[in-house]
Amino acid sequence: MSMVDEPLYPIAVLIDELKNDDIQLRLNSIRRLSTIARALGEERTRKELIPFLSENNDDDDEVLLAMAEELGVFIPYVGGVEHANVLLPPLETLCTVEETCVRDKAVESLCRIGSQMRESDLVDWFVPLVKRLAGGEWFTARVSACGLFHIAYPSASETLKAELRSVFSQLCQDDMPMVRRAAASNLGKFAATVEAAHLKTDIMQIFEDLTQDDQDSVRLLAVEGCASLGKLLKPEDCVAHILPVIVNFSQDKSWRVRYMVANQLYELCEAVGPEPTKTELVPAYVRLLRDNEAEVRIAAAGKVTKFSRILSPELAIQHILPCVKELSSDSSQHVRSALASVIMGMAPVLGKDATIEQLLPIFLSLLKDEFPDVRLNIISKLDQVNQVIGIDLLSQSLLPAIVELAEDRHWRVRLAIIEYIPLLASQLGVGFFDDKLGALCMQWLQDKVYSIRDAAANNLKRLAEEFGPDWAMQHIVPQVLDMIKNPHYLYRMTVLRAISLLAPVMGSEITCSKLLPVVITASKDRVPNIKFNVAKVLQSLIPIVDHSVVDKSIRPCLVDLAEDPDVDVRYFANQALQSIDQVMMTS
Repeated sequence: MSMVDEPLYPIAVLIDELKNDDIQLRLNSIRRLSTIARALGEERTRKELIPFLSENNDDDDEVLLAMAEELGVFIPYVGGVEHANVLLPPLETLCTVEETCVRDKAVESLCRIGSQMRESDLVDWFVPLVKRLAGGEWFTARVSACGLFHIAYPSASETLKAELRSVFSQLCQDDMPMVRRAAASNLGKFAATVEAAHLKTDIMQIFEDLTQDDQDSVRLLAVEGCASLGKLLKPEDCVAHILPVIVNFSQDKSWRVRYMVANQLYELCEAVGPEPTKTELVPAYVRLLRDNEAEVRIAAAGKVTKFSRILSPELAIQHILPCVKELSSDSSQHVRSALASVIMGMAPVLGKDATIEQLLPIFLSLLKDEFPDVRLNIISKLDQVNQVIGIDLLSQSLLPAIVELAEDRHWRVRLAIIEYIPLLASQLGVGFFDDKLGALCMQWLQDKVYSIRDAAANNLKRLAEEFGPDWAMQHIVPQVLDMIKNPHYLYRMTVLRAISLLAPVMGSEITCSKLLPVVITASKDRVPNIKFNVAKVLQSLIPIVDHSVVDKSIRPCLVDLAEDPDVDVRYFANQALQSIDQVMMTS
């Protein structure tokens, strides 16, 4: 039955499926709305499909969520922006449901449609919708309304604008905390559309009401709005209106509000300018660094470097550094970890002398921390300190910590340090590396954990790329090849993995003379796993070596393996032989 001959078919099927007990059928039907709309045509979509969806009282949130999402991109199927208003009723209904994610998606779709609607349609259809939702009896409608004001406001007349500002103000004083929270979180978006004259009067009044709310969940959302409001105001207005609020909030009785201040404070510094930052915000920040709640200290510690950058080195040493010293021995490992991840960035700000004198002792105490994440965070950012104080000083203090981490009983810690070794190698230079870290890299190849052995093989490849094939030939290759005699087959497999990774870096000559003979010898191993890995490695060597070597050494070895009693060995050997044939054909 074709859809063109039977225009009634799609809507009938849709109705049947949307009333079906099976939720999956209902979901599939909703997700095919655009296909059905195309089959119906624009006019029937407007007159039949959309009204049907408006009346659809499905009680499953997943179906409603899918509908809210689909309707957001439905403008082309109803005849373009001049008919966009027909999509508003079903979305308005979805804005009032109980499930938060459905309402949020409906608001998002309404915003998308509203941003494309013509100004006259916005005034005739969208603004009344916002007012209806804002006056809704049930709090869900009022919560949804808060997210729509910034779309409705710009195209409204002066009288309507005044009314919308008044309605938004009422929502900020609503009895339900959920509505006030929604208003607080959308204040920044709404303020961005309001004219400058009303910004300082109406919006700042709304903002002040929210900052004095008795619910901490509302106040912390008001803090989030501080930075966005600060950017809309002139610096002097920002100092007059926003700064006192933030300073008060930094001493708020709720730790969640103080946590939010710690996260937002840096952005506010940009809005108020350098002078108020020094006099007002630095003391507030110092208070947060010494807060009695660990979560607040974590958030504040994460901004130490950013804050130091906007201050002069003298101010950073005077105000921030004493707090950093305290935080480095904080009782919470998460505070120390947050500090360790950013403290290195202070070195370029403070300069060489202050770094050596003040920062290095803190840095060393964190390197000896009992918590591995703290030590790792320090080592991962070494380059920033290296640039300031030079490698000699750094390496003396660094090595014991690296050795300790390299032998940590947690394998994930060992894995993390392996991943930093190439970075360390490039910073420390080849001389230091050979003396101190070379042995560690070989030690990891014989770790009990496979992930460590695999990472160690990758590490050797990256070191060979960093220091060059000659260095690798001298320091890596002989020791790796020596391990092929290891009695445990898993370590012999690690050698094969290392050879396959090193060969492209070492080039054809060294591969043929040193690496290939070891692989060929391993093909006689008694363990099938080794033999099929030999076949894989030989396949990877085909593009690297000359055709003559392929014919003389690789092919005969693979032919032998292709007759092995083990099925897996035969499979991988045949795969490699096919690969040789393809290479020969293309060349």
